[in-house]
Amino acid sequence: MRALLIEDTLTSATLVSHQLRKIGIEPILARDGEKGIELFQKEHPDLILLDIIMPGMDGFEVARRIRQLEQAGEWTPIIFLTARTSDEDLEKAIAVGGDDYLIKPVSEIVLAAKVRAMQRIAQMRYSLLILTRKLDHANQELTRLSSLDGLTGIPNRRQFDETLLREWRRACRQGKPLSMLLCDVDRFKQFNDGYGHQVGDECLKAVARSLQATLRRPADLVARYGGEEFAVILPDTDLGGALLVAEAMRANVEGLRITHRYAGPDSGVVTISAGVATVVPARGHSDSADLIRQADEALYQAKEGGRNRIAAASLRPVV
Repeated sequence: MRALLIEDTLTSATLVSHQLRKIGIEPILARDGEKGIELFQKEHPDLILLDIIMPGMDGFEVARRIRQLEQAGEWTPIIFLTARTSDEDLEKAIAVGGDDYLIKPVSEIVLAAKVRAMQRIAQMRYSLLILTRKLDHANQELTRLSSLDGLTGIPNRRQFDETLLREWRRACRQGKPLSMLLCDVDRFKQFNDGYGHQVGDECLKAVARSLQATLRRPADLVARYGGEEFAVILPDTDLGGALLVAEAMRANVEGLRITHRYAGPDSGVVTISAGVATVVPARGHSDSADLIRQADEALYQAKEGGRNRIAAASLRPVV
């Protein structure tokens, strides 16, 4: 352990340095406030022993500046060593950032006891800081996991709802188009019943990975909407752009060549159908339900049209 001793009187500095070494602490000596602050930034001591009366900058100002230099979560114990005995000085010392106040001359026993107390507080504080960081990390991980679908690992319905609301509001402010896709795995019930739920789960995982890999922009989002249905949010995307994304997704899923012998008259592999909708929300309009409804209607049209295809709802400039 190292202690920064800021003391302008050589006799006092020598005595306190000797006392510190006897209890196993290496002193770092500064003879004025400016030097003390410089050494604090350079040496990062474990403890600061600080006189009040010094030439130039007094100890109160030194303590205040040291506290200002500390980053969030940092704390270095400061013990004032001074000949001043008034209650007002003690109050001010604590107010500017001091943690204890000792009247000189200080006995070796008292100094050792105070230093041990500060060490104990510092250790407890460090342990609490580590625990807090672990809890923060755990909370962040829980938040992340709560936004992901447990099966596919892509965003879940909750994150979809939050993202759609956020992007809807942004589109309202900026007057830009917002597109949405609803995708459904064709004849998935037959696939699940025929191959079993475990194979069905693996199929959904593969489809989710394919859909997510199709997206190229960080703001775009694909989420598991429910069961075998997936939803895609495409900010600042017009209907033409959304149709291109939808067709790429359809082709990529078909390209997985996942055998589906229960597909009836269809292609014999797992495919998806997709409904596409685009709107330019009016400023102040906070309801995105119309966009979802349009995409759902378009999906129904794609299903009715023979599956493994996409259909688009009419572009509505303002809702």
